[in-house]
Amino acid sequence: MFASLGSLAGSPWIYAIVALSVLFDVFVPVLPSGVLVITAATAAAAGTGAATGAVPHGVPDLLALTLCAATASVLGDLVAYRLAWRGGERLTRAIARSRRLTTAQERLGGALARSSGGLLVIIARFAPAGRSVVSFAAGSAHRRVREFLPWSALAGVAWAAYSVALGYFGAQWLGASWLSTVVSLLALVGAGLVAAYVMRRPVPEPQEA
Repeated sequence: MFASLGSLAGSPWIYAIVALSVLFDVFVPVLPSGVLVITAATAAAAGTGAATGAVPHGVPDLLALTLCAATASVLGDLVAYRLAWRGGERLTRAIARSRRLTTAQERLGGALARSSGGLLVIIARFAPAGRSVVSFAAGSAHRRVREFLPWSALAGVAWAAYSVALGYFGAQWLGASWLSTVVSLLALVGAGLVAAYVMRRPVPEPQEA
C-alpha cells in the first residue's frame, strides 16, 4: 500500500485528491481528509528515505502538500461562510435548531473583532466538525470577511502543517508502516479531542469594574 501511495504522492493527482477531500469536508465532516493528508505525508516521507534517516530531498513535495491542504481548507471555509451569509430564512432556521451552531454563533459574537478572539477559529479547525460550525456561524452572524479570513488562513496552515508533520515524523521515527500511521492518527485525534474540550468550555463573563 505504501509503495502505491508513494508513487501517487509523486504525481499531481495526490494534490487534487487532498484538495477535494479537504475542501468538501467542511460540508461533510466525516470525510477522512486528515487521514488522507497524514497517509500522503507518510508515503512521501517513505519515498525520500525519511524512514532510514536520510536527508529528505523530497521536502518541496511535503511543502506543496501542506500548501495544497491549507489552501483547500481556506477555500472551503470561505464557501461555507458565504453560503451562510446568503443563506436566508431556511438556513437561519436550521442554525437555530442546532445547539452547536447556536452556541458557536453566540461565542463568536464579537470575538472575531478582538485580537485574541480569532483563536477560536484556529482551535475549531482541529475539533471534529468544528471547522463547519465556526464557518457557518461566522457567515450567519454576518461577521466581516476581514475579521474571519485571516484567522481561517492561520487555522488552515496550522492544521495542514500539523497533519503533514505527523505523517512525516511518524515515518521518520517509526518507519513507513501501519504503526507510524496509527500513531500519527492518534495524535491528530488527540488534538481534536483537546480542541473540542476547549470549545465546549463556557466563556467567562466579563467582570464589572
